[in-house]
Amino acid sequence: MTGMSCAARARGVEVLRPGMSTTVQDWPGRIGYWQIGVPPSGPMDDVSFRLANVAVGNPEGAPALEATMGGPALRLDTDTWVCVTGAPARVTVDGARVPQWEPVLVAAGAVLDVGMVDGPGLRTYIAFAGGLSAEEYLGSAATFTLGRFGGHEGRVLAVGDKLETGGAAAGRRRRILFDEQPAIGRHWYIAVTVGPHSAPEFFTRADIDTLLTHDYEVHFNSDRTGVRLIGPKPQWARPDGGEAGLHPSNIHDNAYSVGSLDFTGDTPILLGPDGPSLGGFVCPLTVTAADRWKLGQLAPGATVRFVPVRVAEAPSPATVGRARRAFLPAVFSAGGDADDGIIATTTSSDGATGVTYRRIGDDNVLVEYGEMRLDLALRARVHALHHALDEDRPAGLIDLTPGVRSLQVKVDPDRLGLPALVGLLTETEAALPPAQELVVPSRTVRLPLSWDDPATREAIERYMHGVRADAPWCPWNIEFIRRMNGLDSTDDVHRIVYDAEYLVLGLGDVYLGAPVATPLDPRHRLVTTKYNPARTWTPENAVGIGGAYLCIYGMEGPGGYQFVGRTTQIWNHRHPLAAPGFDPEHPWLLRFFDRIQWYPVSAEELGDLRADMAAGRGHVDITDGEFSLAEHEEFLAANADDIVATRTAMEIARAEERARWAAAGEFATKETA
Repeated sequence: MTGMSCAARARGVEVLRPGMSTTVQDWPGRIGYWQIGVPPSGPMDDVSFRLANVAVGNPEGAPALEATMGGPALRLDTDTWVCVTGAPARVTVDGARVPQWEPVLVAAGAVLDVGMVDGPGLRTYIAFAGGLSAEEYLGSAATFTLGRFGGHEGRVLAVGDKLETGGAAAGRRRRILFDEQPAIGRHWYIAVTVGPHSAPEFFTRADIDTLLTHDYEVHFNSDRTGVRLIGPKPQWARPDGGEAGLHPSNIHDNAYSVGSLDFTGDTPILLGPDGPSLGGFVCPLTVTAADRWKLGQLAPGATVRFVPVRVAEAPSPATVGRARRAFLPAVFSAGGDADDGIIATTTSSDGATGVTYRRIGDDNVLVEYGEMRLDLALRARVHALHHALDEDRPAGLIDLTPGVRSLQVKVDPDRLGLPALVGLLTETEAALPPAQELVVPSRTVRLPLSWDDPATREAIERYMHGVRADAPWCPWNIEFIRRMNGLDSTDDVHRIVYDAEYLVLGLGDVYLGAPVATPLDPRHRLVTTKYNPARTWTPENAVGIGGAYLCIYGMEGPGGYQFVGRTTQIWNHRHPLAAPGFDPEHPWLLRFFDRIQWYPVSAEELGDLRADMAAGRGHVDITDGEFSLAEHEEFLAANADDIVATRTAMEIARAEERARWAAAGEFATKETA
């Protein structure tokens, strides 16, 4: 007993002051769960983080602390080597100033105090010899605060928290030389590749020129999910997103990359390591892997200039401590790849469908099928490619994330470069079976839906007070959906939603197993647009419609779908204790090609059901089955005339709504704030 107590005390780190948003992170974070909406998390500035570990003799990825703007005050219970890196800040031990970027021995009982950032940059990093001891969740100790897991109890540090270090470091300690340190400033040049969605399909040539020649300002409303930027509003190369939504930024949902410049409506956001894996907005540029560390040091008011580079010339992200060129504020480039982000094109094995290979940075390729429309045959082709690559698992493959008509393939560029990857993809495509042969397991999952739930009403009110009061979808999203689809009353919206059977096409649309699903019967496909700009808060398990798609929000966070109600949990936060209906092997409820059906409950009944699910005693009604594309296409053919009539009436209503928007100045070019 005494020995155990001494050991625990010997490794203790007590939090006297938590600082601002201080969390435990590791590197590279939580890898392999992108397709079901779990972001990697990990340090935003991975270069400073990894170098802090190097300084105290740890492996580069060992768990350490990340602090934003203001650092913590920590009392250590044993002599411990510590290194603080990142943005410049006043660092003291028992009041005496100590340097950053080199190991410092903190004596037992002494207080390490990392003050406010007092120069350029935003985040500091604190590594301890031996690393921090933290329980892993899905293979990583990185904290994802929105999901409430990883690190220390899934949250930021608080006064009185006790952390533990892992003991002595295995490597030698050393000072981080000036030439190894990342250069942190107030004006940033960031290396990007063009794509996946560029000119002339989505943006005008002038839009892309503006992106690459204009200084964008970092908005104060930025965090680990994404860095909002202030700059010119695009002119756009098309009037709207069709079935994907009324705004030209809307597309059929596909996977994102950390570092993608995501236009949520007219607002550009650089997606961070806690950002969403899937969504329905265009991304014209993507930061190269070696330059993504800069996102962690973009402070409010700083300016950013995007510099196009060729993939072949992009530095390796594995160059910590060896390549100063990668960490300078400037970017040296003779220009980017002159292909608008489209690396190659081909056709499917049966010659019926075009295939486009789009660049996402220097470590992802987005494989897109067919035209920009909702067609389950295209999702079938995505599934066939996904299955083939998953079976083969070539060296260097990291993640496969399906969207509505696309598959994102993420690789380690040092092991599998994009030219070799595209060659592999085209060879695999040529051997795939016809889409019509698709028959997959397809469970029917019946879930409760509290229509127009009070929590969604609150989210709309918050949006109107804090973001935008004059949006066409305010004050009632359901009325907006009615108007967009030319229905006689909101009762018709209610009837269609409850009558529909929604096929799950993707997961992780807004984190943690959140489905992007569409009605199997096209007559039930209510089409709307997404919020512009997006909401800053959405209640957990809100249900919304964006474009022709329905989504259940897996957790609280931002969002843009038009609300219809709220349901029970689709992510089991009690993992590994499985709630009824959840697989004990993983915490997400839904699977690709599941069918969602709704049954009505009151807000009070939903509250009881949610409490039961949270306590692990709830129930989900699930029936096994299968989905056959051939049978589905027979259904479409048998009902073709009525489907066309219904869809045509809805399209007329959307055209009328768009005309009202234009008359009100919704599409006028102006500065985005």
